[in-house]
This record gives sequence, C-alpha cells and structure tokens, in this order.
Amino acid sequence: MTTGIESMRTLADIGSYWAQAAPDRVALVAGDDQWTFAEVESDSCRVAQGLAAAGVGAGDRIAFLDKNVPEYFPHLFGGAKLNAVSVAVNWRLAPPEMEFIINNAEAKVLFVGPEFLDHIAKIELTTVSLIIVIGDPGSSGHITYADWIAQYEPVAPEVEIAGGDTCYQLYTSGTTGLPKGVEITNDNFLTTMSTGASAWEFHDEAVNLVAMPLFHIAGSGWAVAGWYCGAQTVLAREVNPMEIIDLIPARGITHALLVPAVLQFILAVPSSAEADFSTMEAVVYGASPITEEVLAGSLALFGCRFMQAYGLTETTGGVVQLDPEDHDPGGEKGHLLRAAGKAWGDVELRIVDASSLEDVADGEVGEVWVKSAQNMKGYWKNPEATAAAFTEPDWFRTGDAGYMNDGYLFIHDRVKDMIVSGGENIYPAEIENALMKHPSIADIAAIGVPSEKWGETVKAMVVAAPDTELDADEVIAFARENLAHYKCPTSVDFMEMLPRNPSGKILKTELRAPFWEGHERLVN
Repeated sequence: MTTGIESMRTLADIGSYWAQAAPDRVALVAGDDQWTFAEVESDSCRVAQGLAAAGVGAGDRIAFLDKNVPEYFPHLFGGAKLNAVSVAVNWRLAPPEMEFIINNAEAKVLFVGPEFLDHIAKIELTTVSLIIVIGDPGSSGHITYADWIAQYEPVAPEVEIAGGDTCYQLYTSGTTGLPKGVEITNDNFLTTMSTGASAWEFHDEAVNLVAMPLFHIAGSGWAVAGWYCGAQTVLAREVNPMEIIDLIPARGITHALLVPAVLQFILAVPSSAEADFSTMEAVVYGASPITEEVLAGSLALFGCRFMQAYGLTETTGGVVQLDPEDHDPGGEKGHLLRAAGKAWGDVELRIVDASSLEDVADGEVGEVWVKSAQNMKGYWKNPEATAAAFTEPDWFRTGDAGYMNDGYLFIHDRVKDMIVSGGENIYPAEIENALMKHPSIADIAAIGVPSEKWGETVKAMVVAAPDTELDADEVIAFARENLAHYKCPTSVDFMEMLPRNPSGKILKTELRAPFWEGHERLVN
C-alpha cells in the first residue's frame, strides 16, 4: 500500500493528495481522452470557485444528472472543497421522480447532460438557481460546463471541513414509497476507503474499471476507492457487457466491480470465452444475490481473485466480504460460495428477530443489524425513517434476512420479500438458487402470491434460455427434486426479461403488484 494516504481525512483530500503526490500520472480515462491527477485537481478547483460564485456554501447540495462522464469527478471533488454535498440523480428515472429528488435535496446547482434537458424542461425546480450543461446545450439557454469553468481560476478555497459533515447524498431505490436521501459523511466514506483499499487489493499501479452507474454506491463509491489508492480510473459511460469485454484487454484493466446480473450477461456473450482477461487481478461483486452457477462460471472465465462485498448505501457500501481464499467451487470450502463473508474493519453484526428484537442463535434466520463507523448519519430531513432504521443507538437495521455460521454471514433475502406460506417462512433467494441449476433457465424470480388455503404461495417468474423448450410442469418438477415441497413454486409464469433496478436487484414489488390488486395488504 502506498504510504501517506492515511493523511486523508475528507473527500476533498483524496483528489488533492494525488495531485501533489503524482501530478503527472494518468488519473482518468474516458473513451479516447485522459486526464492526469493534476488536471482533474485543477478542474476541481475551478468548479469550487464557480460554485462559490453561485452562492454554494457548506452543507448546500449540488445535483448531477448524467450518465458516467468524466465531469462527474471535478464536480464531486470541487463540491467537497466547499464542504458542499454531491447528489447524483438516477438518470433512469422519469421526470417527476427526478423532480422529487432534486427538490427534496434542495439543490442549488444542477449539472445535467444534454440528453436529459427534455426531462428538466418538464419539471419545476424550486431551489436550483444555476443549470450547467455537460455538452451542447442546444436552445436551452443554459451555460456549458466548459464555458462555465473557464471563467474561474484553479485555486482551492480555504474551508473548514469536519469528519462528521455530510459529503454524499445518495437516494435509495424507492421501490416502495418515496426515495430517501442517505447522508454519508466524510468519516463514513474514509472509513470505507481505508478498509476497502486493503480488502480489494488496490495499489497505485491498478487500472480500475468503473462501469456501474455513478448515482449508485457501487459506482461512485467504487470509483473513489480506486482514486483513494492512486489507481487509474477507466470510465464506461454505461453498463454494456460487450464494451466491458473489449475494455479489459484494451486498457489493461486490473480491478472491476461488477454486479451479478452483469457477470451473468458477460457469461452469455459468446465472444467472452475468447477474450483476453490476463491483466485482471480482482473482481469484486455484490449489490444483489448471485447464483452458484454464475459465480463458478465467472471465476473460470476471468481467472483472477474474486471478492464478494455485502453492504448497503446506508453503510457506505461494503461491510462484509467473502475473501478470495473462500472461493473454492467443488472444494472443501465450496459451501461458502453461498456466504456473503465475514465482517471487515470495525464492523459488528447481529442477527435479530424482527418481532421481539432479540438476538437469535447461530444458524437461525433473522434481520441483519450492523454497527460501524460506516453507518450513515441518517436520512435527509426524515427523522421518522432514521429512527426506524436505528431502533437501538448505533445499530442499523438492514432489512435483509440472514444467519451466521462460524463467523460467516449468509444472506437469505430482503425481509420484506420473505414469503409466508402455511406459517412457514420461505426466502426467495433459496428457490432462485436451486432453479438456476436447470440448464434451460436463464433467469428466475420467486415471489409470493395470494392463496386462500396457505395465505401465500410461491410463484416462479422464469426467463427461459435461448433456443430451449421449457414448461411450467418441468420447472415445478425440478424444484421438487431440489427443495422441500413447501418451498416449491405452485405456478410458473414465463417472461422475456425480469425488471431490475440499476444495481441489478430484481424489482419484486413490481412483479408482485398485479397479483395483489384488490388486497388491502401485500401479504396474507
């Protein structure tokens, strides 16, 4: 590990440290363009001066709405120099959803890509006083990013910044109810960086692929983790399996964070089998469940060290890791492929009965609670939700169901996705993992649907593999060969594609909705 990075105390320090320690080293690559650490720092200082001129000060929010573009990093580090708070907006949202997040954050400045100007034209922004367009503004009348920063000198402002000050505000997916703004502090962020730097085996000669969206902790957090260690960042505009396959040999990628859905897509691309992945040193995966088949296939394809990270936006990303040594398909540790891993850094875990709030014994399923300096400050201007998330001081309730075994955390599912059939608790991930072993199933989601007899019963939503024939009876029969009968689907629907959020999680609320129409509750 490169010495000296322990001197970093805030998000702003990360950019400025490497601009001094290695000014001429390439920091960022996007397409055919590249920037050194010194060049990014210069632009960051210009951004800070421009934001200050626009009236942005400590604690003010600055919003960013675009795909993965290089301008994100001067925006991020420039805002941090003023002790302002970056709010990256999910560009996949509909205009009303974007409007809610930008207004809820009370953003003063909005950076926006040209392709989203039509969205902005359809909404009413109540607090934004300046809109900066990253590219051609067309007839919008807004200033371009290039023209805007050219007005200001590359001088860092002198601003006092505390570890407990918020630096990031990322919004939860909002699959139920309105999205909540997660306040992440400098202390939260630097704790994750210092632990992850070692756990993810970063070094200052690493070449880090950033393909996940920057509005997600798996995108922006991963990007800054590499930056923290002086790695070169290679930015993919959006997730594209074919582009990822090409970028790895073309740019000599050594490190990447890829969610299970992306790994699954890469495995399905015929050319991936012939691709040169010899530069790869580490793949970190997480953010959603992975089947053993996808994991084993990915290990064989990439031929490098794999780590699973488990965490949430509210925990500033990973708090549990399954180390490379625990990835042993078919070996003595093969059973650990189903584990999330062991707690890292200062993290403490509890498994708690959601009703009694009492800890359960090893091997028993309960809600996963986390205690760590990585835990968020709270939900922005939402004290009720914050209080519900921290029923006991310092212990964050993840909403995930899991159990402990020999120090390893095993995640079953989201507590809210649990199916209760005939008084039995059934976790969809267990069903999905079993059914993914069928050679004709490409993707699968298990959900609970109403049953007069059992309250709920299991339905399998199946995507069949290309050029295969599969019917419901075969799926159910295969399930009964691999699962207890009460866990098996009683019905099967076939789909062309499962709906997923940007982190790869299946939108089970969306899948369940048609079956629960007319019911007062979404459980029986």
